[in-house]
Amino acid sequence: MKRILEVCVESAAGAVAAQQGGADRVELCANLLEGGTTPSAGSIRLARRSLHIGLQVMIRPRGGDFCYSAMEFEIMKLDIEAAGAAGADGVVFGLLNEDGSVDEKRTRELHGLARPMSVTFHRAFDMSRDPFESLDSLISIGIDRILTSGQDASALEGLDLIAGLVRKAGDRIIIMPGGGITERNFGRILLESGAKEVHVAALAMVEGPMKYRNPLCFMGGELRPPEFDLLATDAGRVRAFVRDLQAAAIAL
Repeated sequence: MKRILEVCVESAAGAVAAQQGGADRVELCANLLEGGTTPSAGSIRLARRSLHIGLQVMIRPRGGDFCYSAMEFEIMKLDIEAAGAAGADGVVFGLLNEDGSVDEKRTRELHGLARPMSVTFHRAFDMSRDPFESLDSLISIGIDRILTSGQDASALEGLDLIAGLVRKAGDRIIIMPGGGITERNFGRILLESGAKEVHVAALAMVEGPMKYRNPLCFMGGELRPPEFDLLATDAGRVRAFVRDLQAAAIAL
């Protein structure tokens, strides 16, 4: 059984590193510190120009929850059109109602707008009130896959629910584990979930290029990442995940 490795990246350079490491597909985002938001048009176009593997684009107008205003919803529609025009193979989004149920009406509208691109419902699913009710809603809409940590802090902790979702979903929708997956727990999650696709972030901290560094000033809020270090996709870590994926395929 062919298993798919999707790597979450924050830049076109990260997308290239994921490809060099052997990833099957990337999910391009901005602002991973907030869980990912929509990347710039330039990032999407340069990533597409640089890749021969699949390119999924995050459609999320802001951080925070997944209950969007009318204006935010219009932004999402425009961003889906822009992603398609830039050559994306798929888009990734998630919308919930105030009560924690899937916003079926607007999800259906975005799904129709996105076609023929692939559509993933992201980890908004993990904030929904009832995972199996949400699963049924997304199947009825025709969503291609769900990215989930099993409604827990990580895919390892949510593994029992993920396995249950995989069993219930069957061939009707892809359940893709993601969230806190590392080289140490990757094999167990593959084995026990039965998932055909897996989502990882193979990141490493690298030093930024600045030589002059003003110690008195910083950008952003008080809780902040190091000012002169960058999180970058590590091709070596991607290769480690690919080796485990190949080993799992042989074991089956």
